[in-house]
Amino acid sequence: MDENVLVGIEGFEDAGVYRINDELALVQTLDFFTPVVDDPYSFGQIAAANSFSDIYAMGAKPLTAMNIVCFSPKIFDPAILKEIIRGGADKIREAGASLLGGHSVDDQEIKYGLSVTGVVHPDKILRNGGARPGDLLILTKPLGTGIINTGMKGDMVSEDVVKEIVARMATLNDRAASALQSVRTHAATDVTGFGLAGHLTEMLKKSVGARLFPEKIPYFQAAVELSKSGFAPGGLYRNRDFYGKSVSGTAAPFIMDILFDPQTSGGLLAAVDPADSKAFEDAAREREVDFWVIGEFLSEPRGKILI
Repeated sequence: MDENVLVGIEGFEDAGVYRINDELALVQTLDFFTPVVDDPYSFGQIAAANSFSDIYAMGAKPLTAMNIVCFSPKIFDPAILKEIIRGGADKIREAGASLLGGHSVDDQEIKYGLSVTGVVHPDKILRNGGARPGDLLILTKPLGTGIINTGMKGDMVSEDVVKEIVARMATLNDRAASALQSVRTHAATDVTGFGLAGHLTEMLKKSVGARLFPEKIPYFQAAVELSKSGFAPGGLYRNRDFYGKSVSGTAAPFIMDILFDPQTSGGLLAAVDPADSKAFEDAAREREVDFWVIGEFLSEPRGKILI
């Protein structure tokens, strides 16, 4: 570590940040995972969009990307890999970044993702900590992808639902990030594997608390019946075991489940100054960004999520 490391491994931040000069800092992240859908092109798009999310969550602009590939041509048709890479490349192009290359490993289990480098002004970094009492808690994508992805593995999800959820997971968080950057956003992160409760807990930093409005939390309707039928990913139970102590209060059983559901390429979760509520609404509408005000930050109890 040296003095130019502005964000490092501490604090469970979404990406690392290294200052080049007083006007420019590099933002670096990487992410990859196994297929969450059957279609290889869609998987490539989703994995790439997910990788970019950490850059957007930090308030940064992505510049370059490198492919991370695990694939065995001895087991799988190389045409599958071609489609995965094509999906990723199309999403990289949409993000306005440049693909510089990458690295592949012969692996019996397919994995794909990106290492992404972006830039941000050192004074405009969005960290996951920094929320203030009274700030609005805003979410930009519905929850439930973990439950639905589990249902998809059991062939219990209709084609219409698959199309809907794939489209959401493959959507970049660039426009949502732009809307947040146009107002006083005090903290931000993206909702992924730790679920809403987990990522919100990391935002609290034991310095503020949060109150959730259960009736305002958005979710995919298909996740409700799947949850009742027992289609819940293992990560949901692990998240509940680890972060459950931070949650106080009760809501409908499904809502309690959805709080811990691990998301794939989820939305941004942000603390926005309440005085900028209308300005954010206007910015989101202009950029055609969906959003929900799902709660507010509190001075007490620190580190706790109240339902």
